[in-house]
Formats: sequence, C-alpha cells, structure tokens
Amino acid sequence: MGKVLRALLAAIISALAVSALLRLYVPPQDTDRQLTYLRQTLDEGAGEGAQNLFPEGYFFSHVLYGLTWIDVARRGGDRAKAVREAGWALSRLDGPEGTAPFAEGLAPRYGIFYAGWTNWLRGGLLSLRDEPGQRARFEADSREIAAAFDASPSPFLQAYPGQSWPVDSTVAIASLRLHDALAAPAYAGTVQRWLDAARERLDPATGLLPHVADPGTGRPLQGARASSQSMILRFLPEVDAGFARQQYLRFRDQFVDRPLRLGPAVREYPKGVDGAADVDSGPLPLGISFSATVVTIGAARVNGDDGLADALSSYGEVAGVPITTWHTKRYALGALPIGDSFLVWARTAPSAAAPIDSGAGPLWRAPLTLILVALAAVPWWRKPERRQQQRDGAEVRGVVEPVVPERL
Repeated sequence: MGKVLRALLAAIISALAVSALLRLYVPPQDTDRQLTYLRQTLDEGAGEGAQNLFPEGYFFSHVLYGLTWIDVARRGGDRAKAVREAGWALSRLDGPEGTAPFAEGLAPRYGIFYAGWTNWLRGGLLSLRDEPGQRARFEADSREIAAAFDASPSPFLQAYPGQSWPVDSTVAIASLRLHDALAAPAYAGTVQRWLDAARERLDPATGLLPHVADPGTGRPLQGARASSQSMILRFLPEVDAGFARQQYLRFRDQFVDRPLRLGPAVREYPKGVDGAADVDSGPLPLGISFSATVVTIGAARVNGDDGLADALSSYGEVAGVPITTWHTKRYALGALPIGDSFLVWARTAPSAAAPIDSGAGPLWRAPLTLILVALAAVPWWRKPERRQQQRDGAEVRGVVEPVVPERL
C-alpha cells in the first residue's frame, strides 16, 4: 500500500509540473470562462465582498467586468452579449451602491475617479451601440468633466475630498479623447492644457507622473509607484501616444524586475527604493506588487510591448494557481475574484499599432523551465545504492547460500 501511495503522489506532482510547463509556453485562451466565473461571483455578492477590502472594491469589480466585455466585442466577440453585460455593469455603478463611497459635492459630481471611469465605460458602450439615453448622459458628463479641469489650477482633480491621485485624472482625460472620437470634437484644448500642466508636475526622482498630488496645486506629494503607473500607462496612449511612449519606457526601466531570476514581475517602488505595502499595492514579497504586475500586462500591450505582456501573462499562468472547469476559470484557487477582474481586463487589452522592442529577453523562461522539469522528474528518482540494495534483496530473498569448502 505504501508503494502505491508513493507512486500516486509522484504521478500527481509530475502531472502538475508538466501542466505548469505547458501553460508557461502556451497560455490558454480562456476569456469566456473567466467572464462566466466573474458574472457568477458578482451575482453572488463579490462586489460587496471586495468593498470590504478597499474603498473602490465594488466599483472596480463591476467596471472592469463591463470594460472587458467591450474589449471582447472589439476583438470580434459576441457584440450583443457584450452590450448587454457592459450595460448591466454600468447600471450597477449608476445605482446607490456604485456612488456610495464618493462625495456628490465634488467637481465633477462624485469626484474625478467615479466620473472618469463611468464616462470611459459609457463611451465604450456607445462605441458598440448608439443609445440616445446613454449618449445624452455621455455628453453631459463629458461637459462636466471638461469644465472641472478648465476651472482647476491643478491637472489632478480630487477623487475624495482633499485627496488627488493623478491616475484618476488620466482616466477622465482619456474619456474626453474618446468623446472626440465618437462625436463632434470638443475637448482638444482641455486635453492639451492638461498635458502641458501634467508634464510640469512629474515626479523629479523618476520623471513619471506622481502617485499622489496636492489637490490645490498638483505638486507631487508621493513619487511614482507601480500600482498607479501601470493603470496610468493603460490609458495614457489614448491621450498622447508620444508622451505615453516616453513614460512607458521610463517605467519599464525602473519598475520591471526579475525576482530570484525566475520571471518578470513589477516592483511597487522603483529599483533601489524600499517602501511600505498598503491597500493600493497589496503585500510586497521581495518588493513585488502582484496587482501592479497584473495590470502591467495591459499597459505593456497598449504600449506595443507584446513581449513583456506575453511574458507576464505566461508567468501568471504558473504562479497564479489557476483552476479550470468546463465553464469557468479562476485564479488563486478562487480566493480573490477582484484579482481575476483585473487579470482578464489586462489580458484583453488591444495591441498598439507601433510595437517596441520587448522588455523581456527570449530566454527568460529557461530557469523556470529547469525547475519544472526537475519537479516532474524528482519524484521518480531514487538513489542508485537503494536501487541496487533492492535488487540484491530480491535475488537472495529465500535463497540458501552454498557452502564453499576451505582450501587445504
């Protein structure tokens, strides 16, 4: 019985290692399964559960689900279903639970985080199907966003009273660019003024947009961090492709790392800088932010760095402990659905028209490949001495040794 159990355990370990090895080189395309799983969890209260983890948990759970469906439709997926699901997600954000964490009295209403993300989602929905009611709301919200930027001495508006994160304003400005692509252009001047003001307020240490800014002046209060940079760089190409390319290359040089030389990952703080973990970054083993690493997949894709995007995605297939069923797919054993929301949104990001040299070398998989091959083989390996002893034992078991006469 002991031998059978050992053989069964060895077979399981080898199968898991081989499965991981296959995912490392050929990541499966399981977007439909991931979205099915996410809709199930949202219907079961995953948004409310995420709200207990951080202030925008409910919001992100729904907005990322809707935005992923829009990207799926743009890739040739089911347009009717995408419109239905994205519209459902938007309706949840327009409701009382969607607006609850935000202050209605801010300019724009409910603050720039809420206004920017909902405007971006609404514009994406209109790009799939024109609806008069949604268009009227999109026009009104775009005017309100532009007016708030035009009236502010800072390019970084408040998301909460007295608090400004440049990433939120970047999303809102991208939504104004989307407006001008879908309707009569109206906000080029607002966007250009924002760009000029943002360039004057870069983090002096990294040359990137800061993580936190003074709400009155836009002066950097905290230097660049990956949890916001990865999001900024997902939207900045929509605002200005040239500025985005410069910012992306700076980010890649200072934040993309290879911990333990296994595979690419993204630091929360620049190389050589240590900092504390918080609700934005999550835990930081070896300085790596899992959330920033996931979102960087999409940022790399839209900035033309398909090599890095593919490497991060492949590495995630090994490190993310995915579970696939006939209809669903989840990561981290299904423990954190909001993480699945960020991942599927990142993976469906469109590729940039102008590719750049990859930030991931061609041999990055080699160390991890050797580890997985060893894991597959080690359970079946036994010391040569032990094998010889077992053979000798089998030969002499139950056999009487012949008597050799002594020499005279």
